[in-house]
Amino acid sequence: MSKIIPIKDLRDTNYISEWCQNHDAPLFISKNGYSHLVIMSNQYYEKLLSSPSNEFIPLNLSSHQYASLSEDAFAPIDQTFFGFVKVGSANFIGKIGCVLYNVAQIEQMIGQADKQGVKVLVFPELCLTSYSCRDLFYQNQLLADVILGLERLKEVSRRYEMLFVVGAPLAHKNGIFNCAVVYCGGDILAVYAKQYLPTSNEFYEGRQFTPCPASNDKIVIGEKAYPFGNKFILVNKEYYPLKIGVEICEDLWAPLTPSTKLATQGANLILNLSASNEVIGKEEYRRSLISSTSARLMCGYVYSSSGEGESTTDVVYSGYRSICENGNLLVEGELFDSGLIISEIDIEKLNNERRRTTSFIKEKQEYDEICFSLPLKNPTLTRKIKQNPFVINENSSNKQRYQKIIKMQALGLKQRLTAISCKKVVVGLSGGLDSTLALLVAKEAFVLLGYDLKDVYAITLPCFGTSKRTHDNAVVLAEKLGVSFKEININKSVVTHFEDIGHDINIQNATYENAQARERTQVLLDYSNDINALMVGTGDLSELCLGWTTYNGDHMSSYSVNSSIPKTLVQDLVKTYALEHEEVKDVLLDILHTPISPELLPQKEGEIAQKTEESIGPYELHDFFIYYFLRFNFSPLKILYLAIYAYHSKYSDEEIRKWLILFLKRFYANQFKRSCLPDGVKVGTVSISPRGDWRMPSDASSEAMISSLISDNK
Repeated sequence: MSKIIPIKDLRDTNYISEWCQNHDAPLFISKNGYSHLVIMSNQYYEKLLSSPSNEFIPLNLSSHQYASLSEDAFAPIDQTFFGFVKVGSANFIGKIGCVLYNVAQIEQMIGQADKQGVKVLVFPELCLTSYSCRDLFYQNQLLADVILGLERLKEVSRRYEMLFVVGAPLAHKNGIFNCAVVYCGGDILAVYAKQYLPTSNEFYEGRQFTPCPASNDKIVIGEKAYPFGNKFILVNKEYYPLKIGVEICEDLWAPLTPSTKLATQGANLILNLSASNEVIGKEEYRRSLISSTSARLMCGYVYSSSGEGESTTDVVYSGYRSICENGNLLVEGELFDSGLIISEIDIEKLNNERRRTTSFIKEKQEYDEICFSLPLKNPTLTRKIKQNPFVINENSSNKQRYQKIIKMQALGLKQRLTAISCKKVVVGLSGGLDSTLALLVAKEAFVLLGYDLKDVYAITLPCFGTSKRTHDNAVVLAEKLGVSFKEININKSVVTHFEDIGHDINIQNATYENAQARERTQVLLDYSNDINALMVGTGDLSELCLGWTTYNGDHMSSYSVNSSIPKTLVQDLVKTYALEHEEVKDVLLDILHTPISPELLPQKEGEIAQKTEESIGPYELHDFFIYYFLRFNFSPLKILYLAIYAYHSKYSDEEIRKWLILFLKRFYANQFKRSCLPDGVKVGTVSISPRGDWRMPSDASSEAMISSLISDNK
């Protein structure tokens, strides 16, 4: 196998001499990312001169093939490009054995895809000839037409900034291979060969085709030789995080797929050319297989299969097309239809996912990396970006999933109570969303334990800003759930505390608010001690990320059941519980419709004066920011880009920018509160537990993050 080294390594003459003597192949020397010199042993040179055939023709390297991976070979990454690559899966109604007709259809589809901004396009297996030629694949005329068709597609490739791959049979070294030919920049990048050939009666490919060779080789098409095999990674010099691999149809169904090795060698976008026939039940399995493969390999997967136009002598081809990303089906085509489906693969997100695991750390580069140049820019998105990424199904309830979440919270509390031999809990019940969910979880935990619900103590602690609505809802909820209820008015205690520290009660500042929160926490903890109970915390993930909590006030508890539940999910959990439990439905729905408020300031004309979202912004936006900032580590500019796309009909661009800046300021400034959180169960992929999920210095600066949003990048 040939090898590439940068020109600076020429000084190591002993290594070069030893390599050339031990390998029956040339050594390519690259300079500035391009082929510069070729070195070989005398034996190989003599063999090359004496060869009567093309067997020893060296690779004809174009500027985009086998470029060195030194830094000067690549364009710097544009920080305003967010990693979305628009991809397409296409098929067409072809004619069996009519290569030039089929090439014309391919050319037309490429033009359509280009108009829609597609940068990577996949066609079906053997689409130049049709898959169902069977013994016609032996015909010299057909194989010659394939070469003409492939040469014509070079001219097509010159007209478009696109990488596309087509299926074709190719004769090579006394065999015929089922191939995927990859084009970009007016030339062929590589030729992948199918590794696993089906052996069923309907598709006995072993009759006509030879499996892919074990090692990479080269194949002559026209007057040039190209990389041939299936151990190639295609790397974009314009955006080198994009790395592409190819497999063909049956390869996907094998126990050890070529895409598995391609992925572990760095490929994050897998292209599959297929000719999948349709039988009852196959659609669901195939969809699951493609989706699960993209999840297992943490990659984008683009699949294109043959359809109408194939022979129906024995089977029918459905033309199935799909695009998946890390287990998510982004789009799929209709069965028994032809045409183009399009979506965008988030390469940055995939790479961020892989960095979280050691499965994709390459200890040794075993595959050849072939460079190509494909300029990319932020595309017009067609994929769905959910407004509420923590909510399972927007505008509907996924009952089973939500029941599981509450059960996980309850199991966390159950285990803690069992471990400390405690049979009582105290919950501070305000009549708001978070304490409501905490009480529901406590009730479910006691049901699992078989404990008396009267040992769940719901305590309401009214003070200056408590409204009648929230107070009454707390009373009713405790009664309907069958738990113990107690009211402790802390007004007098807080006034006395103000007198002790010399604070003027008419000054409604942070001291005025926080004193109430801390007094509530003190009472709850002390009461818990008095009755030998565990105090259950109520604060949610959104509040903890924003620092919208009083340090050593509602920030503290003995065990926190909501610490990984964001506000938007709290709302949906309470809503789902209400719809499933008629006895508490009315009070829970009223709690859901109560404005979110800490109720620390006196009411104005009988109405809640302090509305949280008026101060810090919409929780749905903050939960969106939290999801992409913590789950995928996206930059503020990319989060802004996604939020504007998701919420364009609801908030202005400047509103979103304003609240994102506020989120970043508050998130950084309040890490000290998260550094000393009580224990709490993790139920989702985002958590800020200081013991494992999120470790951050409390004095980190948000300046660099915010500057990208207030610069000229508007």
